[in-house]
Amino acid sequence: MSTASAPIEIGHVALTVRDLPGMATFYESLLGLARLSSDNAVVRLGTGDQTLVELRGDKAAKPNTGREAGLFHTAFLMPSRADLGAWLIHTAENRIALEGASDHLVSEAIYLSDPEGNGIEVYVDRPRVAWYGPDGQIKMATDGLDLNAVARSAKGPYRAAPKGLVVGHVHLQVGNLTEAEGFYHDTMGLPITAHYPGAAFYGSGGYHHHLATNIWNSRGAKTRTPGMTGLVEVGLRADPGLLPATLTDPWGTQFTVTEK
Repeated sequence: MSTASAPIEIGHVALTVRDLPGMATFYESLLGLARLSSDNAVVRLGTGDQTLVELRGDKAAKPNTGREAGLFHTAFLMPSRADLGAWLIHTAENRIALEGASDHLVSEAIYLSDPEGNGIEVYVDRPRVAWYGPDGQIKMATDGLDLNAVARSAKGPYRAAPKGLVVGHVHLQVGNLTEAEGFYHDTMGLPITAHYPGAAFYGSGGYHHHLATNIWNSRGAKTRTPGMTGLVEVGLRADPGLLPATLTDPWGTQFTVTEK
């Protein structure tokens, strides 16, 4: 996996949801995640013994407005293009609505949302040697993606989450990019790998990005309102002594850190 050697990686995302049973079923059906633990309050879904998505039920939670700071999307990284192709066919066969697809040069990505509006990306990385422009810097773009070519790469049906599926990156909404860079680069220590208009990308260990921040829908957002659906925390896996056990960005997004 392209993220495997990074000092800091994404472990999981935790979401507050109103319909816990329905949302758990959605992620199981969408990605073939296994239910690792479950009760009336929390469902943990993942592969092997690794939780990738933790759903925390709260029927009284207020629906997120979409303009709050917090989650833009959770990005699930497939182990191979063949896996992405099989998953794409799976979405068509199960009439799962997609919202977009892009060739980012470093990766091929497909976008959708869960039933409560949380953004999702499912993607595969291109080989690391293809990530760099002539100046030696990581080069990303948003070009059209040939979905038929991706589907043709499938080597069989998508029956369950493939071994090696991980949360490759998490893209966040923030209120101010300069302030975001102050936290994610200066405080958390993540190198800035790229900029888009209104967005910045941060990666560890040479990865194109583990975290991203944008102001496309959230310019000027303040600390997120408590008691809303959406992102609760991002779980990070880090080399020993690299980060404190918890961190909170200026908009209330919490990170919990587990040592590798």
